[in-house]
Amino acid sequence: MATSGDPLVSVVTPVYNGEDYLAECIESVLAQTYSNLEYIIVDNCSKDGTRALANKYARLDRRITVYTNEVFLDIIGNHNKAFSLISPESKYCKQVSADDWILPECLSRMVAVAETHPTVGVVGSNQVSGGGDHWHLRTFGLPYGTNAFSGREIGRKHLLGKLDVLGNPTSNMYRSDLVRSSDAFFPNKSAEADISAIYSCLRNSDFGFVHQVMSYERVHPGQITATSKGFNAYLGSKLSDLKTYGSFYLTPAEIEKRTDECLDAYYRFLAIAVANFRDEEFWNYHKKRLQSVGYPLDRGRLALAVGAKLADLLLNPKETVERILRRRKQRVASKAPGGEKVRVANS
Repeated sequence: MATSGDPLVSVVTPVYNGEDYLAECIESVLAQTYSNLEYIIVDNCSKDGTRALANKYARLDRRITVYTNEVFLDIIGNHNKAFSLISPESKYCKQVSADDWILPECLSRMVAVAETHPTVGVVGSNQVSGGGDHWHLRTFGLPYGTNAFSGREIGRKHLLGKLDVLGNPTSNMYRSDLVRSSDAFFPNKSAEADISAIYSCLRNSDFGFVHQVMSYERVHPGQITATSKGFNAYLGSKLSDLKTYGSFYLTPAEIEKRTDECLDAYYRFLAIAVANFRDEEFWNYHKKRLQSVGYPLDRGRLALAVGAKLADLLLNPKETVERILRRRKQRVASKAPGGEKVRVANS
């Protein structure tokens, strides 16, 4: 249980049309064993009952402040608006996405790690992700028994694709001075802007970790960034982060090798898109995305990837049929409640 001497934690929830899940999110914050918190909810011009629901809880608990945007912001813009509203007295900042929720000891355990290790700027934790009857553990792989890790080493392993512990925004807590150090804490408009922010933070701080499940990431088909999932926007984000942060964490040879690996993965994905006859919107998106990260669409490389994919399909007919059947099942499942989720939750 928190005492009056505990540091202030700013909890933020940017939300757009989150009425279906927001009550569970808010109640999970109010149920924290750590009491020295402020709770900022930013409604992004919702068209459902989000604002009324948030205001109802604000009337019941003075720690809650509800802000309503006068004009609609893009998802990253609304997140950065929420970060900009945290108290100058807060020492830590914790996002809880509107369709996720946290366990009662989440804040107390995260703050304990950060207070024990003053060099830590970001604290992560185990997280359960899913929906309905399907849940899985994510953000694991760090050695149990150790709660603080070199920020440079965590960033390095992530960029090299050897580790995946940074989770989604609800699984992490940030030191507030890092949040306040920029007008845009999430530094770009990508699908993984929160990961980019962590790369930036870990250049000057270490990474803490709570080896317990501290949050649930709700998987459902109605999230605002569904386009990012369908277009696999994360491939472009990996290339962008390599280009932006790679020189701090990696050697030039490592950057070159990892960039080539990421481009290979990108073109394998595009080859599948050719086989699936994706539409003009899809191709325009990826042309612009590749151009924006400095690697314009290479039609020769794409042709080679398509050739390799066709050869694979022809040489493995049994596996090809199984893939088609699996894809059909996935399409049916994605239309049902509890279908696929994308990374950044409702804005």
